[in-house]
Order: sequence, then structure tokens, then C-alpha cells
Amino acid sequence: MELKTQNIKNNPKIMKAWAVYDWANSVYSLVITSAIFPIYFTILTTAYNKKEYVAAANEVQEIPVRNMITVFGEAYEPEAVLSFSYAISFFLVVLLSPFLSSLADTIGNKKSFLQFFCYLGATSCMGLAMFTGMENIFLGLLFSITASVGFWGSLVFYNSFLPDIATPEKQDALSAKGYIYGYLGSVVLLIICLVLIQVVAKGPEQTNIFIRVSFLLTGAWWFGFSQYTFKHLPQFGDVKEKLPKDLVLLNYKNIFKRHEDQGGFFEVLKDNISFYKDIAKESFRELYRVGSKLFADKNLKYFLLSFFFYSVGMQTIFLMAVPFGSTDIFPKQVDKYKLIITILVIQIIAIFGAFLFSRLSKKIGNKNVITIAVVIWIVCCVSAFSLNKENPNLQLQFYALAGLIGLVMGGLQAMSRSTYSKLLPENSMENTTYFSFYDVLEKIAIICGMLIFSVFIQKFGNMQYAFIAMSGFFAIGAITIRFLKTKI
Repeated sequence: MELKTQNIKNNPKIMKAWAVYDWANSVYSLVITSAIFPIYFTILTTAYNKKEYVAAANEVQEIPVRNMITVFGEAYEPEAVLSFSYAISFFLVVLLSPFLSSLADTIGNKKSFLQFFCYLGATSCMGLAMFTGMENIFLGLLFSITASVGFWGSLVFYNSFLPDIATPEKQDALSAKGYIYGYLGSVVLLIICLVLIQVVAKGPEQTNIFIRVSFLLTGAWWFGFSQYTFKHLPQFGDVKEKLPKDLVLLNYKNIFKRHEDQGGFFEVLKDNISFYKDIAKESFRELYRVGSKLFADKNLKYFLLSFFFYSVGMQTIFLMAVPFGSTDIFPKQVDKYKLIITILVIQIIAIFGAFLFSRLSKKIGNKNVITIAVVIWIVCCVSAFSLNKENPNLQLQFYALAGLIGLVMGGLQAMSRSTYSKLLPENSMENTTYFSFYDVLEKIAIICGMLIFSVFIQKFGNMQYAFIAMSGFFAIGAITIRFLKTKI
């Protein structure tokens, strides 16, 4: 198995196929998570806009009045519910990814699990087209959760391919290349969606129809372009000699067999269930073992601690920035699509950021690059907290802040992935489990961040106090990364 791994490393076709998956799946991050769905969610959960005179701005402004969402008899702000739904999706990924990673390593079908989560995410994006208003808001939230599970679940397996297919000196560039592909692909689709929504659509009713068409296009794009990845990416996993008589639950074709030569269907099913139970028990033991092993290495320990704390801030802000802009910066429905243009610009800046930080890492090292990026994130959080809603230049300030976030977003994501990859033992067949731990840690960070954000929104009625709370997590991350003793 190790020989096979060595033979495919630095293969241009395989590395390109790996990077193309970023082109395929990043449309979810932009269209669903960042741009169109949050704005669509805000529109559908807004009852009406009331007009109020704001003395500081010397103008009459539209203030949105939101439909509260009732959950178990309690009324919640729509953005708080959206934040909770993201937390639920990440909790599901935390539960599933260790088990599935262990299963993938055992059966030797890492790529198959990548495909499963890809298809779950893609079909869920298309399912969002059925979300039409407050009457089926929980259907919309359900598809939002399953799309998130599909996206983040696939990344567990996708990221774990990086050390399998590239040697350490190639990993920074390949990781950055993936993000650049992702930003470019998502920008292309977002432009197509914007043309449909703002040029082709005539009136609010058609606009909402073309927004739902955008959800269909996102799922189709993700599904379609990923086929190139699945065609050329190899399977990986330490295949065990003893497997169940037939993998019934993972191979639908076996469900329709009688299995007479193996004692009948129920005997095979019983064997399967016992197998999966053993994998489930072993997976969490393995996660604990791997965590202990990783934290025994001082460099990995300090990197993972830093990664956890700055991920609380980075990923939470990434998920909640558009709802913040949609409700606090662009309350008028006619202005909401300015926000999408802003996000489009952020994506383009992020392409430059990923490239810049990748090049910069060769000169000053990954540790210094990550430190710089995290410090800039702190500046962004303090700036977001300081925004004055009555300032006539509010939108210009938001544009400047968004540009700064775009610059560091792509760079920090790419450097985090490649830094972790380079710190791992080379040629290990436990890469899926290692990256499962990495992803579980990231998801726990996001759950913490989303819960903190939700509490602040519910308590204060706005998101600015939550931004200042996030700066504290960035500060801890910036301090912790400095303990890293490495030349990378």
C-alpha cells in the first residue's frame, strides 16, 4: 500500500483532479453559505420594513421588522435560528466523521465516502429550491443542515488526500491551488446567478424564482464537476483481511441478494451490524489515540490549539457575515444585491490572498504567515464592532472591511491545511484519521462559535458584540502559534 502511495505522489493529473474538487464544491460556500441563501433567508423572514427618521444620517431609513421563529414554544430571532442550524450540522459531522473515517480506512474506499457526501450536499442544494416562505421554513433549514453536512463531511476525506498525493514541498502550492480553483469556480457561478436574478428576472416574484433556480444550478455544478475528480483520484485505505460476508449497508446491490450460500440475508445483515458496531467503538478510541499522539508532538499540539481558537472566530464570521450585512448594513431589499457584489469582490481578493500567502510562506515561513493573518482578523473584528449604523459612510466602511477579510480568508485557510499536512508523519496510512481529528476539532470550534454568536444575537438583538467576542479567540490563536518550533 505504501508503494502505491509513493507512485502517485506529485502526479500532475491526480493533483489537478484533487484541486478540481475545490472548483466543484466551493460554489456551496459562496452561493449557499455566503451570498444568495442568507439574503433569501432574510427576505423570506422579514415581515415588512418600517420607515424611521435617523437624525445622525439626516434621512428616513427602512428598518426591517422580522418574523420570529417559534421553536418548542419559544420565539427566536431568525438569524439566531440559522446560527443554531449551522451548529446542528457541525455537531452531526463531529459524530459521523470519526466513524466514517475509520470505516474508510478499514474498507479502503476513502473516495467512495467523498462521493457520498458530495452527492448528499449537491442534492440538498437542489432541495433548497423547495423553500418558498415562512410556511415551510423548517424544510429550508433541514436542507440547509444536510447541505452543510454534505459539504463539511466531504472535506474530511478530501483534505486527507493532500499528504497522500503530494510531498511536503508541494503541499503549500497545491493547497493554495485548490482554494484558487474554488474561488474562481464559485465566482463564475455567482456571476451566472446574478445575471439571472438581477437582469433576467422581472419583479420580486420572478427574482425569488430565479434565486431558487440558482440553488438548482449550485447542486448541478457541484455534482457535475466533481466527476472529473472521482474519475482520476485513487482509492486509499488500509484494507483489512476480515470483512463482513457482504457489505450490505454500504452496497445497495447486496440488499437485493438472498445470500443463500452465506446463511441468508438476515445472517449477513447480523454480521454487518456487528462489524459496524465494532468500527464505531474503535473509531472513537482511535480518535482519542490519534489526538493523544498528535498532542504528544509539541509542534502539532501548539498548531492544533492555535487552529482551534482562531477557527472559532474565522469560520463563525465567515458563516454569519452575510446575515450581518443583510440586516445591519443593507436593510433595504433593493440594496441587498450590493452585498452579493461585495461578496463577489471578496472572492476575487481571496484568490490573490491565497496566492500571496502561499508565496509569502516560502520567504518567512508558515508560522509567521499564520500570525500575520490572525492579527489582521483581530483588526477586522474590532472594526466590525466599531461600525456605527447611523454613519452615512457605513456602507463604504463595510466594503473596506470586507476587502480586508477577503485578503486573509483564503490565505489563512490554505496555510492552515498545508501546515497541518506538513507536520504529519510522512507516508502514513492514517492520514484520513489524522484529518478526521483536524476536521472534528474545526467543527467543535465552529459549534462553540455559532452558539456564542446565537446567544449574543438573542441577548443584544445585533451581531456587533459577537464580533468583539470573536477577537478574543483570535488573540489566543495568535499567541499560541508563536510556540510552534519549526522551519516550515
